[in-house]
Amino acid sequence: MAGLNYKHLRYFWVVAKSGSIARASEQLHLTPQSISGQLSELEDSLGTNLFRRAGRGLELTDTGRRILGYAEGIFSLGDELLDVVRDQASTRSLPFTVGIADSVPKSAAYLLVEPALHLAEPVRLICREGRLTALLADLAVHRLDMVIADRPMPTNLNVRGYSHLLGESDLTVFGTAALLSTLTGAFPQLLNNAPFLMPGEDVAFRPRLEQWFASKRLYPRVVGEFDDSALIKAFGQAGAGLFVAPTALTTHICEQHRVIAVGRIDSINEQLFAITTERRLTHPAIVAICQVARDEVFGVSTGTLPVAYAVSVESPTQPAENPGGRRRPRARK
Repeated sequence: MAGLNYKHLRYFWVVAKSGSIARASEQLHLTPQSISGQLSELEDSLGTNLFRRAGRGLELTDTGRRILGYAEGIFSLGDELLDVVRDQASTRSLPFTVGIADSVPKSAAYLLVEPALHLAEPVRLICREGRLTALLADLAVHRLDMVIADRPMPTNLNVRGYSHLLGESDLTVFGTAALLSTLTGAFPQLLNNAPFLMPGEDVAFRPRLEQWFASKRLYPRVVGEFDDSALIKAFGQAGAGLFVAPTALTTHICEQHRVIAVGRIDSINEQLFAITTERRLTHPAIVAICQVARDEVFGVSTGTLPVAYAVSVESPTQPAENPGGRRRPRARK
């Protein structure tokens, strides 16, 4: 079989996207006969039919649907290539594409990734969000430079990658003042029958949180489950229920979502990892992210919490403004 004719493939792609040869001819400014002839040549070169008649229109065959998926990727990459060339010609910025798993707290992702915009060399930041397995597939074919996840690289995936621990933090329970006024008792007993927003099954610490409830004989009333951490905080801010988030982000969460830290669960840690295809980190943006994680978001390099949050375990009410007179780390805005 001769090499693939990408002009014919583009005509096929436009016909498949538009739904008919007539509409494709309007978009491509070609006659329907010309497009029909080009499609026939593509089918002959591939040795298979890509469309079949469906009434007065066309529908894709099973092979056509598979080829359309490849065509989508090819022309999407082509558009990205043109964007990169145009950007380099105008700004000479360094592209940095990072994938963020749904289960990663968005406030943590912001605090980690935002410093990449302040490097000496300009960076064009591209953020993708989705399920971890899909992001790792894109990482494997170098569509992403890095993936931020709440778990290390899964061992059951045929993807070469390295997990770099960014840091870890135990959990704090948050809620609105109005909701807390309806609850009785001290933490953690006040969780009994309290409306609770449960992290989704994709969140790594979910099983440990359920075990903690069972060990304490606590039975919160789960009113919703959320894979997306930003959505769970939006519902929490609206007073729909209590929710948990990393203690290291307490100041940021309380200020941004106007909630109160109810109590701390120091026996459960949430970890964040940078997953890359390189064992040694060389990309300046990834190096900056690891540094800010170590020095500002999660404290010292051992992955412990900032000193301002290194006290009180499962204590009632909200943390003291400045325990022990120590200076509170300043979160980036």
